[in-house]
Amino acid sequence: MGTSFPMMRRDKIKALTFDVGGTLIDPWPSVGHVYAEVAKQHGVLDADPEVLNRRFAEAWRTQTNFDYSRRAWAELVAQTFAASAIHESDPHLFADLYARFAGTEVWRLYDDVVPALETLHTSGLRLGVISNWDERLRPLLRALKLERYFEVIVVSREFGQHKPAPAIFQHALRQLGLPGKAVLHVGDRASEDVEGAKRAGLQVVRIDRSRPRSTDEVIRSLTDLPLLL
Repeated sequence: MGTSFPMMRRDKIKALTFDVGGTLIDPWPSVGHVYAEVAKQHGVLDADPEVLNRRFAEAWRTQTNFDYSRRAWAELVAQTFAASAIHESDPHLFADLYARFAGTEVWRLYDDVVPALETLHTSGLRLGVISNWDERLRPLLRALKLERYFEVIVVSREFGQHKPAPAIFQHALRQLGLPGKAVLHVGDRASEDVEGAKRAGLQVVRIDRSRPRSTDEVIRSLTDLPLLL
């Protein structure tokens, strides 16, 4: 599994919670490719996926309190397309993009996800989701055939707070009826997942599939999780 040394076993873990974006699924081929495809359907034939990827990343970095509302997404899309004024020239572009990201065709399920969830689920561990997302998440997980693994699904837009706020993690703990020390959170973002989970008292491990090896703090594959338990 590519571990650099025997990983520290976390005793008495009764449940695991997972982030979604970047942990279980990722936009495919990329956000910019999807934006460009939809823009071309609206007559913008020179939309460049790589340029749109950069603009989306730049726009995302400016968000200080993104609340995952439809309005917030509309503003982010407008920022991404601002230089070409595509958004302003076609009011239907955002609606089509919003609907496109609700479907499975623009999301890639990482290869390690189902094997890991199957192993953990059949071993008797309870599983949940804690995700910064909106009302599209539950139907998307259902369509991807992932919903069945999760006893608890906490969505930031529904709850009213988003990671790294400890409250969203604590809400999941209440739904599970477990103390933080009995729950291991798995996510890809240090600021949202690692810091937030630690502040709420959960155990935590970060997923980074670009790493050559797994350690007890950062794993390169979800299939390494059983080594921690």
